[in-house]
Amino acid sequence: MIQIPAHALTVVERLERYGYEAYVVGGCVRDSLLGRTPKDWDVCTNALPEEVLRVFKRFHVIKTGLQHGTITVMVDKQPVEVTTFRIDGAYTDNRHPDCVNFVSRVEEDLARRDFTINAMAYNPTRGLVDAFDGQADLRARIIRCVGEPDARFNEDGLRILRALRFAARYNFGIETETAFAVHRNRHLLENVSVERIFTELKGILVGEGVLGMMQAFPDVFAVIIPELAPTIGFDQHNPHHCYDVWTHSAHAVQAAPADETIRLALLLHDIAKPTTFTRGEDGKGHFYGHGTKGADLARRIMLKLKSDNDTLNTVVTLVREHDNTLPTTAPGMRRIIGRLGIDTLHQLLAVKQADMDAQSTYKRQGKQATLREARLLLEDVLAEPPAFSVGDLALTGRDLIAMGLKPGPGMGQILKTLLTEVQDETLSNTREALAARAAELIITTTTS
Repeated sequence: MIQIPAHALTVVERLERYGYEAYVVGGCVRDSLLGRTPKDWDVCTNALPEEVLRVFKRFHVIKTGLQHGTITVMVDKQPVEVTTFRIDGAYTDNRHPDCVNFVSRVEEDLARRDFTINAMAYNPTRGLVDAFDGQADLRARIIRCVGEPDARFNEDGLRILRALRFAARYNFGIETETAFAVHRNRHLLENVSVERIFTELKGILVGEGVLGMMQAFPDVFAVIIPELAPTIGFDQHNPHHCYDVWTHSAHAVQAAPADETIRLALLLHDIAKPTTFTRGEDGKGHFYGHGTKGADLARRIMLKLKSDNDTLNTVVTLVREHDNTLPTTAPGMRRIIGRLGIDTLHQLLAVKQADMDAQSTYKRQGKQATLREARLLLEDVLAEPPAFSVGDLALTGRDLIAMGLKPGPGMGQILKTLLTEVQDETLSNTREALAARAAELIITTTTS
């Protein structure tokens, strides 16, 4: 039994009442069988689009993809996508069908779908329709194409990344023939929009099985981000590392919290190592400046992927800072908070932890102690009244104007000086102390 929620059951039962067949289908069936709560509920039916519109004429409907037989029905303010059984025409762009043909049997509709675990339908009366052994693949924990894998991927190149995303999400493997087809057809991703690629990439990265996908399909990642290719198999020749650059990055991503921004940063954090590699007289590998150069590369990559600005800027910051030494004093901690922000600093600590977890055990205890002390220091600093930016000062620019200082660069410099002295604990963050010190600085500014 699959428990269909009331809004989706209303759609199924209403179609059935008027003489049509209707099933919940796809991801909602898959997740229900896995014991997970589906996010969306989709319905497929032998009712033609105009017949669906007629059945739900008293409901709010959205003609989502009418030409492809899809209509969204709103029930109790919740959307249910209703799609007529169909088979797809040719995919001349390797992405979308040129046309669709409506059919009468649910099995024909299921045959056009990507993977067996997504090609199941359920009706409360007729039960589960599983023509391609999706249940067996769920039990075996594998992703397998419906029918011929090469044909499925040639129809829609995005399915290559979808295979990796589903496998990563559920920590499944990819069936052998499907995996071979992923490697063979990876070039088809060049036909897919960067927006869709970026969405799938983030889904892969936050999956609990991301390590397996990165280890098994580095060639796929190198298609969507060519700058990653030099890291694959690149020997670091350094006692701090037990993996090549790509494998280290894969383990670091897996070790991090399942946060898109943090895991994107870890995917890219060592991307500049091959270009900054040098080897000392003792044979040890060094990567001087790889954080700074990596940040430049990360910015270019995130722009190509059309990332939103907040994610882009945070990823670039994390890549740039990931190898920098953390402050060991309260003044230093206040400055880094002012420079990065509290949220980004917390993300940086997570990046550093995952980076360390993916290294060798060489000097591990010392690294752990350093990171632990930084976290404790941050906790102590955050427990104090804030002094991280000029906005935290008890004296404002208006106060300086009232003291006779004209607006301009000099005002900004005085506020920065006051902040530095407060952070260094040589000046109290009270209005009286700041005003007295500001008066001294104003005199110096106006007489110099």
